[in-house]
Amino acid sequence: MEFNDCLQAGMTGERTALVTENLSAQAWGSGGLPVYASPAMFALMEGACVDAVDHALPQGFSTVGTALSASHTAATPVGMQVRATGTLLSIEGRKLCFQVAAFDQSGKIGEGTHSRFIIENEPFLKKAQAKREAAGA
Repeated sequence: MEFNDCLQAGMTGERTALVTENLSAQAWGSGGLPVYASPAMFALMEGACVDAVDHALPQGFSTVGTALSASHTAATPVGMQVRATGTLLSIEGRKLCFQVAAFDQSGKIGEGTHSRFIIENEPFLKKAQAKREAAGA
């Protein structure tokens, strides 16, 4: 199946979050200070990419993250708002490549690239379930 008819480079998505104690490096175990956790920022970036494209896919399809290369360059204290953006750069069959960035009210706090893969939901979930069953879990 071709996805170039429903997806186009340049599609963008955005997600926001209020930095709370639950999103701090202390809470996530990624540091000892009450500042926005890098893993939380990375998840927000991925979510922005989901918002950029998943709505345009045919019914029964979605995307899963496969790679993220990003830097977290500035600390954001609890109480500030964070915004992440994802812009679709290219479509290579089922592989999607994005530019991601994150900002707080003072400016850019992170950036990078993210890859997602288009999957058909039912077969993907069946394969995941079979893996669990094979492991006896």
